[in-house]
Amino acid sequence: MAALGRFSQMLLRSSLTQTRRQLSAAAASGHGEQAAKTWKILTFMVALPGVAVCMLNMYLKEQQHSHEQPEFVPYTHLRIRSKRFPWGDGNKSLFHNPHLNALPDGYEGHDE
Repeated sequence: MAALGRFSQMLLRSSLTQTRRQLSAAAASGHGEQAAKTWKILTFMVALPGVAVCMLNMYLKEQQHSHEQPEFVPYTHLRIRSKRFPWGDGNKSLFHNPHLNALPDGYEGHDE
């Protein structure tokens, strides 16, 4: 049993030594510096302009978007309150938005 343990430790030690040699050889060849330079160029020439174009696209789409309140439809399976919320008046969710989130009887401030 002890011989099996020594044999497995010897194999483990030899594989770690070979891995360490391979890693140190790759670092000495200068390949890492070239790869870092390539990724730096790709970041500044491709990624950042791509993010800027996406931001501009979303900003322009938001400017064209209408900000009207959706029509309230009193579906029976939505906005069920079987238990009051433990904050505020107990009827509004934690992140309640009076413009978008309807209460069980309709939107706030709109008498129909």
